[in-house]
Amino acid sequence: MSTEDAANDVPAESGTGAEKGTVGDSSATGSSADKAKTVVKAAESIGKTAEKRAKSAKADAKPDAAAKQPEPAPASASAEPDQVVASVTIPDDKGATASSAAAAVNPKAEAVAKAFSAKLIGETPPEPDKSGTDEANETEAVEASRPLSAEIEDPPRPKAVVGEPSAPVETPAQDEAADLRLLGSIVKPGTAARLGWSPGVAISGLDQPTPVLVVHGAKPGPTLCLTSAVHGDELNGIEVVRGVMYDLDPKDLSGTVIGVPIVNLQGFNRGSRYLVDRRDLNRFFPGYASGSMASRIAASLFNEIVLNCNMLVDIHTGSLRRANLPQLRADMRSEKVVEFTKGFDNMVVVHSPGSPGMMRSAAVDRGIASVTLEIGESLRIQRDEIKAGIHSINSLLEKQDMYQRLLIWGEPRPVFYNSTWLRTERGGILESHIELGARVEKGDSLGVVIDPITNKGTDIISDIRGRVIGMAVDQVVMPGFATYHIGIESSERALGFQTEIQGRAKDAEPPTVEE
Repeated sequence: MSTEDAANDVPAESGTGAEKGTVGDSSATGSSADKAKTVVKAAESIGKTAEKRAKSAKADAKPDAAAKQPEPAPASASAEPDQVVASVTIPDDKGATASSAAAAVNPKAEAVAKAFSAKLIGETPPEPDKSGTDEANETEAVEASRPLSAEIEDPPRPKAVVGEPSAPVETPAQDEAADLRLLGSIVKPGTAARLGWSPGVAISGLDQPTPVLVVHGAKPGPTLCLTSAVHGDELNGIEVVRGVMYDLDPKDLSGTVIGVPIVNLQGFNRGSRYLVDRRDLNRFFPGYASGSMASRIAASLFNEIVLNCNMLVDIHTGSLRRANLPQLRADMRSEKVVEFTKGFDNMVVVHSPGSPGMMRSAAVDRGIASVTLEIGESLRIQRDEIKAGIHSINSLLEKQDMYQRLLIWGEPRPVFYNSTWLRTERGGILESHIELGARVEKGDSLGVVIDPITNKGTDIISDIRGRVIGMAVDQVVMPGFATYHIGIESSERALGFQTEIQGRAKDAEPPTVEE
């Protein structure tokens, strides 16, 4: 029975003394005996409520705790052995004093009974006993003086299970990128920065850091590295990197693009392919920190920048006085690389495993999808080739879901699984009859070498069907000079038979000579 039900059992005519008169007043409705009966009923209701609480507490208590509970006081004669009831004694004069047999089990019940009985018969509730110094007694006194409604409210809800979080745990949003740590700097998401990379091979007082451009997207995604001018005289790639990097809005970018426009500052300042020690930097990757100067530069670039990337595009041109059709050089034996090449629009692919020491070869060995982008010739700024390079990388960013543009994709370009170089048999002045990208048949004359003294010309005849993907510019050539690079359209199965397809020169110049 709830306390509200116990209160409702009290007849309406048994109001307090203040409403109907004092207890001894003959004009008051009811008698002291009737009020005593009412008090008994209310006390019994409170006792039953206390019993329920005691049983609930006993069920939840541990066995050893239950053993320490004090023995309950004897109940009244009319009570059942296990029932907790409240008995009220009314003195002959006036007033009532409530005593509960349940007080031994629940001391709070006695205080509640006293307060409730005093309220019913119109007396002031008894003052709590403050004579004791025990903290529990003080608590009980305070509880007894609380309003009745506070004593009869529903039990409180159980506390949360231990370990249950009181509030949601704050976690980074899945669509927010984290800070980028690179070259000792922190680049915030949605920003662009210009950093400096120093391989530490120069005289400290004359050290000139190499600029590194970073666009760190506001949304997470892969990291693409763009490098150019590994050979200091190859200029088209510098413009490609600049054109791509400065056209990206970091707030719309998913992932990161890192661009190193001029890797070989030493060669760039001198207009030379090589480092100052005449070494080709693209033959020393991944480098060695205690090796030669070229090996130290390679190790620094590879460890501090390249290894932070998921994808790498190393941009080159043809070597001295040679031009290349815009193309990708890729190791098509790698499934990851094959998939990577599909993101470049309007770009032919030439299978090339690469030579030991090349940056892209070292990157592929480390699991980084890498290609070489060849465009144009060295020591020149060629706008058409630069435009083709920028377009291909923008299409890659779109394919990788990093940056969206309204690009119009062209038809897929062929993959040349084999290629070969045609060489001159005589020396003289080269005069070509064809252009880059031309398709040739077996027996076609591609150019002529003219002896400037005798005026005798020697034709350069193709003995294979294919496409011109690279060629020497018109110049003075010597016997054995590589003049035309022919891509051969063959099946993927020909990958295992590439080495001696030329058949015309055992020392034929490999297709990766420009890299």
